[in-house]
Amino acid sequence: FAVSVGYWKDPYIQYFVRQAKERKAPEINRGKLACYYARVHGVSYLIQAFLKKTECNCQIVNLGAGMDTLFWRLKDENLLPRKYFEVDFPMIVARKIHNIKSKPPLSKPIMESHSGDSLLIDSHSLDSSRYSLVGADLRFSSDLEEKLKKHNLDTHLPTLLVAECVLVYMTPQQSANLLKWAASTFPVAMFINYEQVNMTDRFGQIMIENLQRRQCNLAGVEVCRSLDSQKERLLLNGWETARAIDMMKVYSFLPQADVKRIEGLEFLDEKELFEQLMQHYCICWASKDSSNL
Repeated sequence: FAVSVGYWKDPYIQYFVRQAKERKAPEINRGKLACYYARVHGVSYLIQAFLKKTECNCQIVNLGAGMDTLFWRLKDENLLPRKYFEVDFPMIVARKIHNIKSKPPLSKPIMESHSGDSLLIDSHSLDSSRYSLVGADLRFSSDLEEKLKKHNLDTHLPTLLVAECVLVYMTPQQSANLLKWAASTFPVAMFINYEQVNMTDRFGQIMIENLQRRQCNLAGVEVCRSLDSQKERLLLNGWETARAIDMMKVYSFLPQADVKRIEGLEFLDEKELFEQLMQHYCICWASKDSSNL
């Protein structure tokens, strides 16, 4: 829906989702869509900075990738890393593989970037020389590592790991294990995490209650107390540096001409609600850098 009304460009999302017909209340539109807009641009900014710093001589591991389209967009921008991995539950991966196989605008870029032997594909995994789709449960890092290595993960390459609204669905111990595994596996690495923050105040509690009513429990919400607790989790699990900023701050960093453009797309007088929403999501990033990149 956000793409269809012009918040940002993504020519590939249409092949993964049904078109949104339902129109939400204006404050949901402006509040949530501007938050998505800030998320897309904030995460993209960090990813592109990593790719440029490594001159694309790196790999990306997108954890809990769902129907994300980043691989295709990076290919269009000539910014593909040496290898791009996506990981999600086998059921999600099977659905994505079905879409890729049945839609040439998705399969063609994978074939174009592939070299070497024939492309390997079954119902729960896809492996080409530049793109791999892996069905795995992130709560079990030894199983995850085994499957990634089967798809030619190179632990010596600078590695960017991305998790967007993923860790919050795992218990604090499970997400700590995943972060620890990543920090101990790659000598040069960066981790980007996008998720909730400031969840102990009244607004945060209402968010949790609304999700619980929809049978959606945030198992890891206690780590989302504050920006400090988000940074602390990263530092306690083997990462050398960590930063965290809320989405209001991210929004203020975005190019103002483009912000003005998206603010003109739909009218919102509930500025306070919008700001509260933005203050309850954050982007955190951490690094481990044995080669002083």
